[in-house]
Amino acid sequence: MEAKLMDRIKEQLVRHEGLRLTPYRCTADKLTIGIGRNLDDCGISQSEAYIMLINDIMNCEKQLQSRIPDIYNGLDEVRKSVLLNMCFNLGIKGLLGFKNTLAFVKAGDWERAANNMLVSKWAKQVGRRAIELSELMRKGK
Repeated sequence: MEAKLMDRIKEQLVRHEGLRLTPYRCTADKLTIGIGRNLDDCGISQSEAYIMLINDIMNCEKQLQSRIPDIYNGLDEVRKSVLLNMCFNLGIKGLLGFKNTLAFVKAGDWERAANNMLVSKWAKQVGRRAIELSELMRKGK
């Protein structure tokens, strides 16, 4: 497609469809987002899913660095990945509810941090994910 045509149609579609950053139901009752993306019929591509994933991971790291920098910034890569994974899954608010676990992480008490993760309601909900993440927290590898 020629650049001029692409610019023209993009401008038209933004004007006609609008830009919505949260999902909504269009007039045809289709779940829609962005500039008229019909999620019910079209979904998203694999490359779009990975772009969203990268953005979500970066957002989680930003929140961790903002809310618990004294804990997060001093961790090795493996344990950072555990907190990032939990933040992604639970949201920053949910992760911050792990007060004892975070205190153990801050103290470098990996055994108690890992054990505390496993006795949570979250561990019962996510099963193998919690087991894997607690082992990463415990061993750092």
